[in-house]
Amino acid sequence: MPRARLETLFTDTSHVLRERVLWRLLYDTAARAVEILTLNVEDLDPEFRRARVVSKGGAIEYVHWATPTARLLPRLLAGRTAGPVFLADRRAPASGRRAPAAADIDPITGRGRLSYPRAEYLFKTASAKLDPHRRGWTLHQLRHSALQHLAQAGRTVPELQAKSRHQHLASLGRYVRLGEETSAEADPIQRRGPR
Repeated sequence: MPRARLETLFTDTSHVLRERVLWRLLYDTAARAVEILTLNVEDLDPEFRRARVVSKGGAIEYVHWATPTARLLPRLLAGRTAGPVFLADRRAPASGRRAPAAADIDPITGRGRLSYPRAEYLFKTASAKLDPHRRGWTLHQLRHSALQHLAQAGRTVPELQAKSRHQHLASLGRYVRLGEETSAEADPIQRRGPR
């Protein structure tokens, strides 16, 4: 996704604040969407512009954001100190099979956590007008774009690996074009060999 088009999307005030914060946070952190959507307010460390996430493998890791997210996030939280960061539009059902876990409900408003399918739909719908094919982009493409833009800005392979939190350089190569420096010889995991 071209950076200029993303910037247009991020700053378009016709989109609600929740979406703009989510999209900007995903882009700034280059995190997986599920990691960001499962954040609770308690996981945020605004002073150091970071959040504690549970990574794909179950490890606890930190993702970091930039100034644009730092400016928007307090407006979204509006003094909330607990519960999901990104809330659904409606109150969560209190009982039945669709009732979420207590940890997925905001204790003050009773609204549930924003779901991945809903977040994906909103992003695809909003980005469709900027997509030359008019299909809209996915949240995963936002992660790809963030890493590609960092690579284009001259970030080194170790920096990209730290940002993406990929253990293997081969996985990172799916997101950005990697040069000779990223061969198996440069990958400490690959160098170790079988155990």
